Amino acid sequence: MDWLFFGEISLAGLAMGGLYALIALGFVIIYKATRVINFAIGEIMMFAAYLFLAFAGGMEMSPWIALPLAVIGGSILGGVIEKTMIRPMLGESPISVVMVTIGIASILVGLVEFIWTADPQLLPNFLPREPVFIGELYLAPKIAYGFLIGSALLIVYLLYFRFSRGGVALRATASDQAAAYSMGINVRRVFNMAWVFGSLAASLAGVLVAATGGLSPQFGIIGLSVLVVVIVGGLDSILGALVAGVFIGWLETVAGAYLGGEYRMPATFLVLAIILVIRPYGLFGTHEIERV
Repeated sequence: MDWLFFGEISLAGLAMGGLYALIALGFVIIYKATRVINFAIGEIMMFAAYLFLAFAGGMEMSPWIALPLAVIGGSILGGVIEKTMIRPMLGESPISVVMVTIGIASILVGLVEFIWTADPQLLPNFLPREPVFIGELYLAPKIAYGFLIGSALLIVYLLYFRFSRGGVALRATASDQAAAYSMGINVRRVFNMAWVFGSLAASLAGVLVAATGGLSPQFGIIGLSVLVVVIVGGLDSILGALVAGVFIGWLETVAGAYLGGEYRMPATFLVLAIILVIRPYGLFGTHEIERV
């Protein structure tokens, strides 16, 4: 085995896994607070990447101005979706809400194809191009710097949820909605905040991933990999999202390099099947016991 090649592939996979972890964090934030499985998370990040393309490419803004605008646009989209489409579904069966998110995903794909056509696009280059070496291992600069930006947001999020009043409200609502109500927490506002923050994390990751591999209306398929990540890690576990995101990113990259690109998804779904048999609630998920 060429250990240098394996090291470089592993390094690239771990860096990509960091972006998966950021997307999964957005997914978990929404689920923990609202118990909604958001199948539109991939399409929200796709829409944010197209907003970046419109700002930096079409309007010729500086990429470093277009990036926060696109991310804010994606987070606003998440908030609007929650308030107009998800909130009216409160009290409905979980499968009904899931179907609404699937419908939202289809609407966003159609909207993107209508505005930007179905042709693949390349984002304007905004990340440094200098080669990155860790010892003797080479890492593509787009992947390296994308990982650093994503990791910075991850750290900010973890600190926010641990120490801020908004983070405490989110954690309290995730633990017990009725108790949060009784303590004077505006749970509906927390729901909306969860969608805004979750969509913001996914939007930044979407722009960074699209910057490395291009963009098309099918870009949201990344949401399938993220779904594997959150199920493997545990739907309600932030730690699980981080650990499983890094692992699934590494596994996909190694499987693609040694077995071929067509084996990337089968490899991850094989891991998913094994985890579901061994620990149906995920590696770090909460094992809920219901009393009858």
